[in-house]
Amino acid sequence: MSDFIQSTDYLKQAPAVAERFRRLKERPVALQIDRLGREFAGKGTPVTALKNISLKIHRRELVCVIGPSGCGKSTLIRIIAGLDNPTSGRMLVDGKVTSGPCPERGMVFQGYTLFPWLTVKRNIMFGLEMGGMSPTDAEGKALEWLKLVGLTRFEDSYPSQLSGGMKQRVAIARALAPNPRVLLMDEPFGALDAQTRAQMQEHLLEIWRNVDVTIFFITHDLDEAIYLADRIIVLKANPGEVQEVIEVPVPRPRRTDQFNSLEFLATRHRLEELIHPRADIPMEKLPIVRLTPVGDDVE
Repeated sequence: MSDFIQSTDYLKQAPAVAERFRRLKERPVALQIDRLGREFAGKGTPVTALKNISLKIHRRELVCVIGPSGCGKSTLIRIIAGLDNPTSGRMLVDGKVTSGPCPERGMVFQGYTLFPWLTVKRNIMFGLEMGGMSPTDAEGKALEWLKLVGLTRFEDSYPSQLSGGMKQRVAIARALAPNPRVLLMDEPFGALDAQTRAQMQEHLLEIWRNVDVTIFFITHDLDEAIYLADRIIVLKANPGEVQEVIEVPVPRPRRTDQFNSLEFLATRHRLEELIHPRADIPMEKLPIVRLTPVGDDVE
């Protein structure tokens, strides 16, 4: 990282950014995680995956969670989705204690999880009809969401006829169609190629600007976290704990040319420090074993 970036540069906010965060913090709390913990049975003693996680996420905030492997990111989002139970602590949506799956929380996984035997439109209608909506109303709402995600032309297509990015747009529309208060996304773009991933990030920001929803987004990509998030929750591993909460100083609306801005680079530098700290002890140089003759004298 360039020498001109100081260790505290990521804390500097332009007046417009600081004002936006002031207004954001005045919004109601959509999702509160209160002293959440999760232990798993181990050999002899329990393994602590999450310890004392406490967060308050405001309405229409887009929060990214990032951390090293084994920090409990996926465990955390599964608990919030109601797919796992915490060992301790509680969770509140709009101030009400909740547990188990519920319509207030929609989920998008890394895998597309679409029903291959249903058309795009029917995939979106499925959850609406299961929730008690009439087929006519469910179809109308599904068509509205397909228009929002730009897939109206493919309403009668099957998932096998779509690209990876299109499948994920359908998955996002299906999760948002029941009007959840919180949209949970577990590395939703991790399986996509770089170009499609960038397009999906743009699609997500456009959808978020037009929908009243709070987004809780798990990622391992530092640039993706900075580009998307209002705040970044950095977890540390063994056990998974909140290490730092970063208010992203990059102004909105976000643009790809901001990747080279001082605010972006300073935030990335800080994330690198937190997630990939330099070891105090030099790594031992591993011996190189030549398994086959290479036929040159370069090394």
